[in-house]
Amino acid sequence: MREFVRWLVVHILNLIGDITVNDVENVPASGGFVIATNHIGIIDIALFHYQFDRFDMFIPVAEKWEKVGWIRFLGKNLNFLFVDRYNADLKAMRKMIGLMETGNSLVIAPEGTRSRTGALIEGKPGVAFLAARSGFPVIPVAITGTEDKVLLNNIKHFRKSKIVLTVGLPFTLPPIPKADREAALQRYTDEIMCQIAAILPERYRGVYAGHPRLKALLAERGL
Repeated sequence: MREFVRWLVVHILNLIGDITVNDVENVPASGGFVIATNHIGIIDIALFHYQFDRFDMFIPVAEKWEKVGWIRFLGKNLNFLFVDRYNADLKAMRKMIGLMETGNSLVIAPEGTRSRTGALIEGKPGVAFLAARSGFPVIPVAITGTEDKVLLNNIKHFRKSKIVLTVGLPFTLPPIPKADREAALQRYTDEIMCQIAAILPERYRGVYAGHPRLKALLAERGL
């Protein structure tokens, strides 16, 4: 069933979107990793199964979507983890850590919710904690063109949306120090978000547009 569901997802996305994937070779063919992505539209959760024919990737999704039939159906077959994004969901956190410890990978949006503006909003420390705790490489991914309003408007006018998914270079975070734990997690979160911002077009960089770390990353790349 899961292969059929993935086939269905791929064909639906091809109907509504003209999808380009850049630098996919930056994703390891095996082993565990954390894909950290921006989140601007509801179809973002399906894009990774569009590109990757693998079922060792898990995607946390806000628990409210479990009540929506088609998302619950997708989740059952495409490894969605329904989590409480407003409270400390310790059960979900333990499950994610357990999955990563057994070699599975995580696809997660550090912002925790869709950006209503399309540009980056402030990242939360959960992804940094999971990446530092697991020791897995973090792979930043930038998505453009999936904003809900844009997508719906194009569907109404029988136009395909121009969707671009760009994969950045993997990097690792050091273990979380016992001293100044919160400050370290903030630095790690900023690092993840600025790595995503660096591969996004300027108008998508949002609250990180003026961040010193982003400026340094862009300077390193001659941008």
